[in-house]
Amino acid sequence: MLNFDAFEVLTFDCYGTLIDWESGIWEALRPVLANHRIGLLADKALELYGELESEAERGVYREYQTVLRTVLEGLGSRLGFAPSPVELQRFSESVKDWPAFPDSGPALHAFKKKYKLAIISNIDDDLFAFSAQRLQTPFDWVITAQQAQSYKPSLNNFQLAFERIGLPKNKILHVAQSLFHDIVPAKALGLSTVWIDRRHNQPGFGATPPAQAQPDLEVPDLQTLAGVIGLM
Repeated sequence: MLNFDAFEVLTFDCYGTLIDWESGIWEALRPVLANHRIGLLADKALELYGELESEAERGVYREYQTVLRTVLEGLGSRLGFAPSPVELQRFSESVKDWPAFPDSGPALHAFKKKYKLAIISNIDDDLFAFSAQRLQTPFDWVITAQQAQSYKPSLNNFQLAFERIGLPKNKILHVAQSLFHDIVPAKALGLSTVWIDRRHNQPGFGATPPAQAQPDLEVPDLQTLAGVIGLM
């Protein structure tokens, strides 16, 4: 059992954990598929998105807007359509419209009473600024893929966070939804972890590639975590 009094900082993945990226992705993708008369269920579309996104994030770093354009082009190639320039542009900017989970703001406010908070996210700086407005919580550190010039599950993103935070790893608790992007690399670096299993009542891994990991704690949402800690 985790000793929550031993930690000074909570680090969070953003998209999938705090921001409902699967709803956001599907809302941005659905009209494109409809325009091209492609019949695809949301779960299948999200799985294909996760596969293509992880491919696009390998190798030489590219900004996340470029990753999103590449994903949509890849979806078109797989499904037999060519997205228009307007569709590519809208999809690449869709992050700014992705909603926060209803419990994210209240839980973050509760966590802030006890801990310093950090973001470690696969995102561009300017796109995260839109999400930050939805979360309405001041973070002590924000570490983006753009700053790290790499995408999780690269350990580089976490190493940059350690440099910025300046505390021993045993003072940091990483909280995330993606086993693939977050829990696996965080555990490899010796961090304690909480898995926010947002898909606990849904089959499959959704928009994140499949992975196996052993988090220190598993909860269905942030409100539950805040309750376990005794903050809500």
